[in-house]
Amino acid sequence: MKIGIIGGGAAGFFAAIHASAPGTEVTIFEKSPKLLSKVKVSGGGRCNVTHRPMEISKLVKNYPRGEKFLKRVFPKFKSEDTIRWFESRGVALKIEADGRMFPVSDSSQSIIDVLLKEAKKLNITIRKSCGVESITPADSQYKLDTDDGTFLVDKLIIATGGHPKLDSYSFLKNLKHSILDPIPSLFTFNTPKESLRELMGLSVVDGIVKIEGTKMTYRGPVLVTHWGVSGPAVLKLSAFGAQWLKDKNYVATALINWNGAYGEEEFNAHIKNYLLAHPNRKVESHSLFEIPARLWEHFCARSGVENAQLYGTLSKKQINKLVQNLFCYTLKVEGKTTFKEEFVTAGGIALNEVNPETLESNYHPNLYFAGEVLNIDGITGGFNFQAAWSTGFLAGTASLN
Repeated sequence: MKIGIIGGGAAGFFAAIHASAPGTEVTIFEKSPKLLSKVKVSGGGRCNVTHRPMEISKLVKNYPRGEKFLKRVFPKFKSEDTIRWFESRGVALKIEADGRMFPVSDSSQSIIDVLLKEAKKLNITIRKSCGVESITPADSQYKLDTDDGTFLVDKLIIATGGHPKLDSYSFLKNLKHSILDPIPSLFTFNTPKESLRELMGLSVVDGIVKIEGTKMTYRGPVLVTHWGVSGPAVLKLSAFGAQWLKDKNYVATALINWNGAYGEEEFNAHIKNYLLAHPNRKVESHSLFEIPARLWEHFCARSGVENAQLYGTLSKKQINKLVQNLFCYTLKVEGKTTFKEEFVTAGGIALNEVNPETLESNYHPNLYFAGEVLNIDGITGGFNFQAAWSTGFLAGTASLN
């Protein structure tokens, strides 16, 4: 039996490995000259393999698209299984404070090496620079027209990842499947007209970012960049707000609380208590609420606080403005920045056209899907890779039946 896998990324390799068995010939078709390129660059080159194990009901909440679908996928291969699979092959993993899991080596090459080693051990054929131009159902097989000729396979797993443009899915045109328009997920907010950008490199560990006029909010680290704001809180918010922000042409107002441990009243009370206790201290020189010094100076300037002004001389108006900057800092968002190497997209194959128990097409027998080619995307933190391992495993094992 010949099984073809289109895509040499995380989901494709995992599907190929689990589709390998006595009597099967497995071939990976990868259009680029490189394999596992997204694994290579992810997590700053460390590869965020998965997230700390959690109940499936909680795990699926980290997927803006695909939550219900994954409730039926994850019981068959979850975070614990991912950890067990890699560690049983000599790749020790570690859990960081925020729940992300990386190889102890802190190198994505550890993950790449074990996948390539496993593929070699199982005699999986890998065809690089071999893009698939079209797929045609042919009797009980699938005909693949590629850059390297025509191939016939008995079963086919499509794991091509997400694409930024709809025409990138044109190789699927001979199939009956609906393809939802791809839209970016996990991106930073551009704020070209905001002076905050001058403080690039500054960050806070516990911010709360909201999109004005919606219920969308996320809490976590916030980073100031030369183009605007980023960090986990912004990236996660962008994922849940992907469609809304696209519809608004990425023009919106972001509201930031720079220390999520405090509410508006707590900020106010703390500043008033501090000025009573330390009336002769300079406001600019004594940052509160664990705010970085330069960011605090920025807040002071926006609040009308003079350079050498003492806490004891703060007016009610100045205090109110300071609280406003701390609790509800307003940023005009005009555009986004995505990282091309690590881009994540919403959209792709409609989930109601795929069996979540097997990842098999509802329209074409022996055709399966895995990874981000499906309309599934997770927030940052190892969730996208976990979906890739889980769907790859399920598609691969199901193809053997």
